[in-house]
Amino acid sequence: MNKPGCRAGRRARKKRRKKHEDEYKVTLTHEAQFVLLRRWLKQKGFSSQSLIPVSFHDTGRGLMTNQTIKAKNCVISLPEKCLLTTETVLKSYMGDYIKRWHPPVSPLLALCCFLIAERHRGDASEWSPYINILPKTYTCPVYLSDDIIDLLPRSLQKKATEQKEQFQELYCSSLMFFRSLQPLFTQPTEELFTQDALRWAWCSINTRTVYMEHDQSDYLSREKDIYALAPYLDLLNHCPNVQVEAGFNKQTRCYEVKSVQGCKKFQQALINYGPHDNNRLLLEYGFVASGNPHSVVYVDIGTLKICLDEKDKQLTQKLLYLRDNDFLRNLTFGMDGPSWRLMTALRLLSLKPEQYLFYSVLLGAAVSREREEWCIHSALKLCNNLNDDNVKALERLSQLKQGANLPRLEQLCVVESLRQEEQRILEHTRVVLQNLWGQ
Repeated sequence: MNKPGCRAGRRARKKRRKKHEDEYKVTLTHEAQFVLLRRWLKQKGFSSQSLIPVSFHDTGRGLMTNQTIKAKNCVISLPEKCLLTTETVLKSYMGDYIKRWHPPVSPLLALCCFLIAERHRGDASEWSPYINILPKTYTCPVYLSDDIIDLLPRSLQKKATEQKEQFQELYCSSLMFFRSLQPLFTQPTEELFTQDALRWAWCSINTRTVYMEHDQSDYLSREKDIYALAPYLDLLNHCPNVQVEAGFNKQTRCYEVKSVQGCKKFQQALINYGPHDNNRLLLEYGFVASGNPHSVVYVDIGTLKICLDEKDKQLTQKLLYLRDNDFLRNLTFGMDGPSWRLMTALRLLSLKPEQYLFYSVLLGAAVSREREEWCIHSALKLCNNLNDDNVKALERLSQLKQGANLPRLEQLCVVESLRQEEQRILEHTRVVLQNLWGQ
């Protein structure tokens, strides 16, 4: 039997805990842009009974449940009419211009142009309730200045630079098509379809669309048409530990997200974009997931070389052999220490001239105790080098954050989060390696 007051004490603690949680979320339901969005979606056949828009302290805007969602039940079911796809674009005022253009534009560019044009039309746009709630800027690498890209981990810097170059190429190769749209606008297309406008539309599509395969159109390029902008549904935030089933249901003609585990009342409803590490999440979506179980720290070839003996006459041959067998990519440290691929690469690099066992090592053959100790020592050296790089980057990020405007501050904070997550992994790795070294 409970003592008098115990139940009341539990109630008080529960009430305090709920109050604490509520301080970290702000309901957005009554904000004008969300009132308009929900009203507009209702006209298209969607009415959200179980999800309301909320600003969360840790993830920003998201959706909160106002009733329990049981396992295997739908979190959200968005009618086809609400989806913005290339079919929407081809049926619009822009459709004839796209159909006449050769060579055909890509599905991605068609959607970008439509988003830019609809944003320009303002309240006259049918899609304005949705476009008005889209972010005004993003934190993907294509938005990052060179000095911020320089503060990314070395393994990510190259990919970030490539993303910026690919975007620049898309913009330059699309200028003639932009000009062909001039009859649709009173304003010069050079002022409307700017690099900034295309960058915003490109990020809106790349970060917010759901995967949905469409039949190949005769009027678009051969690139896969897999995009669908999904108003309201795209407010769901990613969590690597959540399991969902998502896809377009041809019977109901709705895009559906079902929860595998279920979701408690008044909790944030979450979605899973896939088993992506934080490097990929930042590159493709512009955010980092705290405590991501898929996250690793990459060891690039430049870092790997710090533990190699330049006097080793077989070094070039070893590196070529590793490259030819695809063992110079995806060398990583994780929460449980160095990956098998990294240690295998190090074992091969450790071999002495008389130990010509390249093929056997790649298949998992052991090396001598002395060579294994060299590998552990080298892995520790790599770990310390990456950690030093992280510390310097975090110090520089802290300096740059002072006095930065809001968009730049958001970019710096995302890079800082990535660096902090990497530091956490490297600290765990160091402990693992020191224990191995001491054995």
